[in-house]
Formats: sequence, C-alpha cells, structure tokens
Amino acid sequence: MSEIIYGIHAVKSLLKHDISRLKKVYILKGCKNRRLMSIVNVIEGFGIVVQIVTRPWLDAQTAGAVHQGIIAKILPCQQYQEAILPHLLKNIKLPFLLILDCVTDPYNLGACLRSADAAGVHAVIVPKDKSAKLNSTVKKVACGAAESVPLIRVTNLARTLRFLKDYNIWIIGTEEKADNTLSQIQLTGPVAVVMGSEGKGLRRLTRQHCDDLIKIPMLGSSSSLNISVATGICLFEVVRQRAMN
Repeated sequence: MSEIIYGIHAVKSLLKHDISRLKKVYILKGCKNRRLMSIVNVIEGFGIVVQIVTRPWLDAQTAGAVHQGIIAKILPCQQYQEAILPHLLKNIKLPFLLILDCVTDPYNLGACLRSADAAGVHAVIVPKDKSAKLNSTVKKVACGAAESVPLIRVTNLARTLRFLKDYNIWIIGTEEKADNTLSQIQLTGPVAVVMGSEGKGLRRLTRQHCDDLIKIPMLGSSSSLNISVATGICLFEVVRQRAMN
C-alpha cells in the first residue's frame, strides 16, 4: 500500500528525514522551477524513478490542490500510538507537548504541526477518533513538519492526560472564559498545551483534567482566533518564557 504527498516542501522534507519511503516521483512537463529541479536531481541520484506528466494529471491526483508541479508516491509513515509515550518522555529532559482535542480540519492540523515544529514541540497528541487524518493535505500544509514531529493518536485522551501528570507535566488548557491570560502563568517547566476543537473548544472531560486554564487576550472586535493561529501564539509564549528563564 502507498500514499501520495505533494508540494516542494513536503517532498524535500521526506528526502531529508526518510528517503527510504520514497517510491516514485511525478513532475510537471516543461517545469523550469530551480528549487523543483534541484530536488529532482537529488532524487535521480538515488535511482528513484521520476516520471514527466501533464498538469491535468497532477491536478486530478491532488483534487486541484496547489501541488507546485510535483507529486511523490511513498510508503505510509509510521503510525505512533500511546504506547510510545513512556519511551519518548524518558528521553526528554524538559518535555514540551501539544495536545489537540478533536481538531477535524486537515488544514488546521497541518498548520498546527508546522507551528509545533517551529516551536520545538517534542510530540503532538490527538484522540484517535474525531481528529483529522494525517493525509496528503495535512502534509502539504505542514510544509515538512509531518515528517519531523511525531503525531501520537491515543484511544482515551483523559487517561493520557492523567498519565502525563505522572511525569510531572503541567497541563495547560485554553479556554475563552479563563481567569488568567497566557502571559500570567509560568510555562518554563515540563508542559503540555491543550487546544480545543474548531468552534466548540475543549471537551468537558478534557477541561477537567487540565491543571490550569488560560486565555489569549483579545483587544479588537473579534472574539476568537483560528485554532492554528491560537496554537502558534500559545506555543511561542512557551518558547519566549523558556528563553528568558
């Protein structure tokens, strides 16, 4: 079984992190993009087949998405389950985790993965059900982050939160009606930032398992932010505080 990824960043990231998964590459006929051609040269150097195809063919394979003239057929990526958490945490001195409680839009998941990678998050945790799948759209939006940040799917998110507390990880949930703002609490220790779903926010049981709830101060007329934007703000507040510590 194989799957596809598309876009220059997604293919370049796979070359960097796990070229063994790359089976075949399709590029746009007549394309002169220098970034694309440099990637093709690397791919051909490894003896991987590169096939020239038309734009309508590429458009059909990606349902009209922005593929930047390149598609790769790849072996499926490793699927991480909750059993990996003890090993992961054992080898991290100062854990920094992102938990997404039922984020269902693949574009939002991809953007959150990209922010998580940029902020140095060690892993992203999502519930097994009611979450976007790690498909080609997510990987394109993530711009390579899907290959570098482990996405761990867990059966019971509340149980996972209890498990993380056993490792002295402070669980910080985001809630529009929270008393404290993001900058009012200390985020320099082992921390897991929990973001709610689009529209509904944190589920009740998830909220109850948080050690603290925070909100992003909103000064304009808008009452909320896109989940991926809010995630980026929260993650980089952790980065800022750790840098100042």
